[in-house]
Amino acid sequence: MAYETPLTIAEVMKDISANKYVLPSIQREYVWDTTQIETLFDSLMQDYPIGAFLFWEISKDKLGDYDFYEFLKNYHEKNSVHNKKADLKGADGVTAVLDGQQRLTSIYIGLKGTYAYRLKYKQKKNDNAYPVRRLYLNLIDTAKDGTNKYDFEFKVCDTVKNSDEEYWFEVGKILEMDDLGDVATYVTDNISFSEDFSYTKQQAKFATNTLSQLHKVIHTSLTLSYYKEKTDELDKVLNIFIRVNSGGTVLTYSDLLLSIASAQWENHDAREEITDFVDDVNSIGGGFRINKDFVLKTALVLSDFPDIAFKVDNFNKPNMMKIEANWDKIKRAIKQSVNLASSFGYTGETLSSNNALIPIAYYLMTIGMPDNFVDSSNTKDNRTKIKKWLIMALLKKAFSGQPDNVIRPIRDILRENGTNDFPIEAIIDKFKGTNKSIQFSEDDIDEYLLKLRYGARETLSTLMLLYPSLDFSNKFHEDHMYPKSKFRKSYLRKQGVPEDKLDLYIETVNDIGNLQLLAAQLNEEKLTTDFDVWFAEQYKTDAEKIQYRTINMLPDMEYSYANFLQFVEQRKAKLKAELMKILL
Repeated sequence: MAYETPLTIAEVMKDISANKYVLPSIQREYVWDTTQIETLFDSLMQDYPIGAFLFWEISKDKLGDYDFYEFLKNYHEKNSVHNKKADLKGADGVTAVLDGQQRLTSIYIGLKGTYAYRLKYKQKKNDNAYPVRRLYLNLIDTAKDGTNKYDFEFKVCDTVKNSDEEYWFEVGKILEMDDLGDVATYVTDNISFSEDFSYTKQQAKFATNTLSQLHKVIHTSLTLSYYKEKTDELDKVLNIFIRVNSGGTVLTYSDLLLSIASAQWENHDAREEITDFVDDVNSIGGGFRINKDFVLKTALVLSDFPDIAFKVDNFNKPNMMKIEANWDKIKRAIKQSVNLASSFGYTGETLSSNNALIPIAYYLMTIGMPDNFVDSSNTKDNRTKIKKWLIMALLKKAFSGQPDNVIRPIRDILRENGTNDFPIEAIIDKFKGTNKSIQFSEDDIDEYLLKLRYGARETLSTLMLLYPSLDFSNKFHEDHMYPKSKFRKSYLRKQGVPEDKLDLYIETVNDIGNLQLLAAQLNEEKLTTDFDVWFAEQYKTDAEKIQYRTINMLPDMEYSYANFLQFVEQRKAKLKAELMKILL
């Protein structure tokens, strides 16, 4: 391949709008943030090279052999992150972008599109948390940080305000300026003879130079250098794509699988099916973080392929056809496994390994995925076995490193087990004495579990082991019994805590010995109430006090600040005794 005649940005943007440039389904989705876009435009303005592009020319008679997608033209973090399938009916052929999607999408968004991301501290479900922004350029001054020369910034249009120190030009309007005369007229009307502000001659000169440079970069400079591949062979295109994408964001095999599956599946669009399914699964319960890689890995396992590695050799037509034939069952098994994990109390933030769900999905598929498995009283004991195995596997990090070496043997056990209850003991025995063992020793309990602290994922898993009777269809919080907010030196001194123990108190408040799982409503009512006061108000009778102490494994003592360190140590002894019963 040799370089073709370079192109201007303006002509490529026009052709992207007309869907003359499209994306093959092997392309990953758009991932750049606004800072990266602003830096790219600064590089263009300084005539820095931004790298060559690789295009794939597809003739009219080959358009139906592959799936292509439009460029993402208006990015919205909540409502628009996926590319739409391109409608190429009547097209005389198109140019697919093999390398340069992120850069071209960024240039398009900066010139013709919009970018909406969530405001900090705003809730994800709040539509007002995602104001739509366009790219602006300050025409009268340089960038205020030391990284960029030109002051590009994404701004909400309705909030843009100019002053004597800044004049914000909407970058996309440069496309409406056909020649440098338009640039001169704009600067004259809006800056040199501004009716609202008093700009200096130096600022007007800077504006003329800046806007002229932007015009040159977009309209006249042959900025976009590219190679063009004209082969119709998918294998060659995939090999080229892997080579050129070996740097930067690593190409995942799921992207390749989606590309091949999209061409080989007969009744489904693989990319849309899997993308929509990921969104659906991630909305379960408190939200999960399942991705395409997980879904496709699980599909390989649940389809019983001997080799479950992400290798191009595994993505042949017979395998893809088998996955498509099993697709509805695979989706149902994954979704039921996520629902089950949610019922145990997990979310995407607390489930430390998605791969731990794969054996559960395989087991559920093996037993026929009964509709009421997640909540039926008939399956309660079986769910308890699955929950215990999941917690132990997560705590022991059994799926770190090379998870295939764990998944394959467990699949063999599950296959032999048939429709019997989940074979937790057989799985434990299989890995006994290996570096993937999920057995616990007394040292594990002393040196690992009892040293866990507030906020760690493993802390929640350990507390879930200790509270097996809780119904996690209700929301529970990881609560400090002695309220963390009270552990300030000034307050502790008022409670009579000696000066030489203040630091130890503050350090110990996050200890697992001071943590319980408390129903969300109770926790919100408890807030910063001192533990002894809350306990006395919440549990009036001796019977109620005994029941609370028993459920939460608490020592029978006065819950004063003077007794705090003693309370934590005595409670940890009770937690240890309970963990010994559960795990040994």
